[in-house]
Amino acid sequence: MPLTPTDDRLRQLLATPLDQVRGVGPRIAEKLAKMGLASAEDALYTLPHRYEDRRELRKIAQLRDGMREVFCGEILASAETVTARSRRRIFEVVAGDGSGQVSLKWFHYRKEWMKKKFPVGRRAVFSGEVKRFGPTREVHHPDAEFLAEGQRVEQVLAADPLNFGRILPVYPLTEGLHQKAARKIFMEVVERFAPHAASAIPEPIARRRGLLPLQEALRQAHWPGNDASLVALEAGRDQARRTLVYDEFFFLELGLALKRRGVVLEEGIPFGVSHRYTKPLAALLPYRLTGAQRRVLGEIKRDMMAPHPMNRLVQGDVGSGKTVVALMAALIAIENDAQVAVVAPTEILAEQHYLQFHAWMEDLGLKVVLLSGSMAGKEKAAALEILRSGEGHMVVGTHAVLQEGVRFKRLGLGIIDEQHRFGVRQRGVLRRKGEHPDVLVMTATPIPRTLSLTLYGDLALSVIDEMPPGRTPVTTRVLPESERRKAYAVIERELAVGRQAYIVYPLVEESEKSDLRSASEGAEQLREEIFPGRRVGLLHGRMKPEEKEATMAAFKAGEIEVLVSTTVIEVGIDVPNATVMMVEHAERFGLAQLHQLRGRVGRGADKSTCLLVRSPRCSDEGFRRLQVMAESNDGFRIAEADLEIRGPGEFLGTRQAGLPDFRVANLLRDGRILEEAREDAFALANEVDFLTADDYAPVRETLLHRWGNRLELASIG
Repeated sequence: MPLTPTDDRLRQLLATPLDQVRGVGPRIAEKLAKMGLASAEDALYTLPHRYEDRRELRKIAQLRDGMREVFCGEILASAETVTARSRRRIFEVVAGDGSGQVSLKWFHYRKEWMKKKFPVGRRAVFSGEVKRFGPTREVHHPDAEFLAEGQRVEQVLAADPLNFGRILPVYPLTEGLHQKAARKIFMEVVERFAPHAASAIPEPIARRRGLLPLQEALRQAHWPGNDASLVALEAGRDQARRTLVYDEFFFLELGLALKRRGVVLEEGIPFGVSHRYTKPLAALLPYRLTGAQRRVLGEIKRDMMAPHPMNRLVQGDVGSGKTVVALMAALIAIENDAQVAVVAPTEILAEQHYLQFHAWMEDLGLKVVLLSGSMAGKEKAAALEILRSGEGHMVVGTHAVLQEGVRFKRLGLGIIDEQHRFGVRQRGVLRRKGEHPDVLVMTATPIPRTLSLTLYGDLALSVIDEMPPGRTPVTTRVLPESERRKAYAVIERELAVGRQAYIVYPLVEESEKSDLRSASEGAEQLREEIFPGRRVGLLHGRMKPEEKEATMAAFKAGEIEVLVSTTVIEVGIDVPNATVMMVEHAERFGLAQLHQLRGRVGRGADKSTCLLVRSPRCSDEGFRRLQVMAESNDGFRIAEADLEIRGPGEFLGTRQAGLPDFRVANLLRDGRILEEAREDAFALANEVDFLTADDYAPVRETLLHRWGNRLELASIG
């Protein structure tokens, strides 16, 4: 994401390739390119990931455990040794200064080079993190600055002010690039290019928020002054980093604010509410809508009746009833002779929605069409014709719905499910399929507020925060593979009293590269060895829609007691009699997905259990994530933990198109700054003359340069 100023000449200057920077030859340029650094601007915004305090030289006796320290010592012994436990070869140096001794260890080294570099009697200034093992102090892979014969330590420190006597930046590196070389390069970039960086944030906002000038913020973030607080620097709470974070958030939120303002200015379809189909649907439902569902439906109705397009996100935990709310909204559009498009991120999810919707809509005499990438040519052509003619009231599909050949007679409402898999641009594509249709976005993945503001900043938000009556909290247990029999015993107990169970596998068939137990093999084994005499069914993504429908219907009717499945049951199945779920290789699933899966049980009044079976190769991080599931049923708490453990990109499954690229900002750490930047950006976007006043031209140009394409903001230029 470019962060350059508005002046073209300065923009070109900051685009200077790094191989034109002093100290960067072809070999170093290649290594920097591996880190994604090609220009001076890239380097300016690659901030240190931590800092090292080299302001004070300590005696070895004064070294503090767990701290990064700088000390001078003479080499008393050096040799290659072998560790007692693992028999691993290491190179060890013992250094002393008269006040005490410290052991220096290297685990990756070239023996001959180390022997030559660290002979007994040589003196050096060392720096690194001090660790204590019993009575011994150790520093692993320390930096070393060697003293010449007879040279005083003060002379070394004075001769190298870049690496001693100050707070030092520690940069993220790639193999073959060392901190010392990196510091020289980054300092050269900061001195030569930072003075030309300028922020377009209006002066009154910058003053009110206590922001530094951009060039000063860049300088201090790379090379803090000696009076800086190391605690604030390490926590990312210093004024320089705060300025850079605010700058990133401000322009993203300004873009999102203009998206929302732009939608508000467009003419939409003012729908009337006649209850022609919504009333009969309410009568078909086996339950009453919750207060939260009715409230959210009211918000949607108000938006749909307005003369400008709806742009709303509905967020609700697993089982809170978003699907019915979306269907009610769809029926309002259909009552007004408009068509509805429902877009889901995967074929499995699209099929699930299709099966759910068409069951209800057929009863109302309405036609639903399924559209996916894997459909045969003839089948697809027929579906497209039904939509074009207007005979099809609703299409349910994957990204295929967004493709060019898909045309509607009159599209009035687009519904996007699991929005975080889609970016702002896909919403724009859907909108262009009709004359400014309404857009309703749904997610069952509880998304922490900071992430929500960057992904959905242009949407109005509705939250279904109430579960249907009769739902019971699910007890979750994490079991090692060796205790699988305990899980089977829990399932057998439930089956014995007439209940039903799910057993979920990550894959459908064993693949050569994977040791995961597959659903089809698992079903066979369960049928023959574990639950002989029980009715065991199988459900997976490769089955045809009608086969899936028949299997689900049999499970709902109680004809299947144990349903062995892949994650196709993640959404859409509602069987109150199913009270236990066992998930194989649970560590292979994301927390949000496990939370979705768990939502299939506990749908009735009976006590329900979710058993997460982890493999022996489950990592510490995997175990931590599973423990979160055992401790909480709260989707938002789980989402926060998942975001914390895996980071935003992983949290969303992969690096999704919907997630902005931040160079400096951290969504976990910088939530408060995001809120401030959002408040200021939305206020500015609402200024009557923002799009026309000359005073705001630099702001508009910077915004277009950074986010114009990603947010489709060409209209503000």
